Amino acid sequence: MTKRVLVPIDRSEQAEAAAAFAVENFPDATVVLFHVINPAEAGYSAQASVPSFSEEWYEEKQAEASDRFDELAAIAREGGVESVERVVEVGRPTKAIVEYADEHDIDQIVMGSHGRSGMSRILLGSVAEIVVRRATVPVTVVR
Repeated sequence: MTKRVLVPIDRSEQAEAAAAFAVENFPDATVVLFHVINPAEAGYSAQASVPSFSEEWYEEKQAEASDRFDELAAIAREGGVESVERVVEVGRPTKAIVEYADEHDIDQIVMGSHGRSGMSRILLGSVAEIVVRRATVPVTVVR
C-alpha cells in the first residue's frame, strides 16, 4: 500500500528539514507538498465582506509557493521519491492542513516546527501544535 505523506511548507528551514525527513523515512510514499496562502497576511479580516488583499499580492504568493515547490520536489527526486504532488490552498493554515489530510486520504503529516517557546509561542500560537492536536492521522514534527 502506497502511503500519502502531507508536508506543509513555507519558506523556512524547518519546512526543508520536514521535506528531507519525509523523503528519507517514506521513500515509497507519494509526497504531497502543501502550501497555504493565508489572507490574514494581507490584511483580510473575517468581518470584512470583501478581502483587502490584491490580485498582485495573491499572484506573488502563488509564485513564491511554486518556487518553493520546485526546490523541495528536487530534494524528493534526489532522495528517490517518484511521486510528488503540489497543492496550494487559501485559508487558515491549521484548518487547511487538517481538512486536507482528512479529505484526501493522507496517511501521515510531516511538518517543521519553528521552535518558538515562552511568551512568543503563547501569543502567536503554533501551527504544528494545533495540527498535532486536531489531526486524525499521525503527525511528525521536525525541528
